[in-house]
Amino acid sequence: MFKVEAVSECNAIVYFGDQIDLSLTPKISRFVAYLDSLSHPALIEVIPSYTSVLIQYRPDLLTYEQLVGVLTSFSATLEQTGEATGDESAHSDYEPKLISLPVYYGAEVGPDLAVLAQAKGLSVDEVIERHSQQVYTVCAIGFAPGFAFLASVDESIAAPRHTEPRKWVPAGSVGIASQQTAVYPNDSPGGWQIIGNCPQILFQPDNSPMTPFQVGDQVTFTPISKDAFLAQGGQIWSQWK
Repeated sequence: MFKVEAVSECNAIVYFGDQIDLSLTPKISRFVAYLDSLSHPALIEVIPSYTSVLIQYRPDLLTYEQLVGVLTSFSATLEQTGEATGDESAHSDYEPKLISLPVYYGAEVGPDLAVLAQAKGLSVDEVIERHSQQVYTVCAIGFAPGFAFLASVDESIAAPRHTEPRKWVPAGSVGIASQQTAVYPNDSPGGWQIIGNCPQILFQPDNSPMTPFQVGDQVTFTPISKDAFLAQGGQIWSQWK
């Protein structure tokens, strides 16, 4: 599936599928890398998600018909080659990477950890093990700068968002929402099930790149002790509500 639709006079969306499927992520990642490699002055922003890519562009520099031509030419290459493409113009220098993040799974930083374990009929250690042994794929970046949506969580610990979001979730909080997991890069409101905290800074607006994540990357979590967490700059937040 590859479908282009106009959203407004300066936005278009490209659909790669109609339901979440991790097999779409490499295609979307290559597609985004290709658009970035063009450095076309008409392309303002390219925003990938689980199944689609939103493109903001300047219609005074590139008409919608011309944009569709650029997009579908790359689509034809993908369709011909499947998992890879022989067209060097469709590649950038970026290669997906494996990112390992330290996490302290503890009650002080993970107020939902014990509740989630009880709801699933598991021990806290079993929840930690099943969360940390999975290799996750960055499927989208959004909600907040540097917030990477990672899939997929082991079904045995998948849990819905809270019906009422917390007004404040500290930076580094590791959460679960359905079959997704993520690390909050900054202090913010949030409704995910919080089970731990990562002491690593994941959004630095003065750096380039500002975040270590790109769509298509893989992420693993490594459990660390409370002492290691504090030594790496982690902070305990005890005023959970």
